[in-house]
Amino acid sequence: MATFVLPFEKPIVDLVDKVRELRALAAKDSRFEPELRRLEEKAGQLAREIFQHLTPIQKVQISRHANRPYTLDYIRRFITDWIELKGDRRFADDGAIVSGVGTFRGRSVVIVGHQKGRGTKENMKRNFGMPQPEGYRKAIRMYEMADRFQLPILTFIDTPGAYPGIGAEERGQSEAIGAALAAMARATVPIIATIIGEGGSGGALALGVANKVLVLEYGCYSVISPEGCAAILWKDGSRADEAATQLKITAPDLVQLGVVDEIVSEPAGGAHQDHDEAASRLENVLWQSLLALEGKSREELVDDRYRRFRALGAFVA
Repeated sequence: MATFVLPFEKPIVDLVDKVRELRALAAKDSRFEPELRRLEEKAGQLAREIFQHLTPIQKVQISRHANRPYTLDYIRRFITDWIELKGDRRFADDGAIVSGVGTFRGRSVVIVGHQKGRGTKENMKRNFGMPQPEGYRKAIRMYEMADRFQLPILTFIDTPGAYPGIGAEERGQSEAIGAALAAMARATVPIIATIIGEGGSGGALALGVANKVLVLEYGCYSVISPEGCAAILWKDGSRADEAATQLKITAPDLVQLGVVDEIVSEPAGGAHQDHDEAASRLENVLWQSLLALEGKSREELVDDRYRRFRALGAFVA
């Protein structure tokens, strides 16, 4: 995987690289262990200091980081017996959404998630994580299958938004997204959605109508990108940093607004610094969330989801 470094995280990356080198030496010679612990503590402290003062637009940049773990990276780490299921049975398969069945800590689950690519070739295959209508119809097929066999659904959200191309519109992009929302809303099984990167507009919400919505510490969730918002409001895309602040799209803002239920902490320096640790933390929170929902009846699960989304937003009479 090619190394991609944001300007503000370079000091952390340099330290993390040294930690990795020293860790390899310590594995062969225990004399390096005290120095390794000292360097690990220093790297963690530096990461906390820098990331404590990140601006909203910097958090958006972290959520889009090219080295950040994607859906398949998490599946490989805590889902066993994974079987990917492809195609919408109408038009084609869409690489921007992966779906299938697997075992999560001994429990069979259905998984649907956005998938970006690494490198030009894979990004073309995955369409940079922007699904076409067939991707959402594949997701609908999975939601309905999960409902039929009473399997919990885990979704992973990480997309700039649904693909806005002419072909996608001709094949019914908005209808596919709307049908996905409806299919999730009426499913009589526990649904847990996790925003693992960026969640953009209806393209993200089609995987987000859940009983519990989690967000990684540096994830973001918005009706529009900061760049798009700035271009519309001020006719100036360079004001994206201002738009990011006004949109309230970072994890703490989302919890405060009630859009998401819980923040999943990331390793020092972000999930892209340690995929294994990021997956371990998410796995634990997912498991606790699933256990909390398993005591609800089918009717209670649907009603819980309905009430959750009806409570979003505010109005003045």
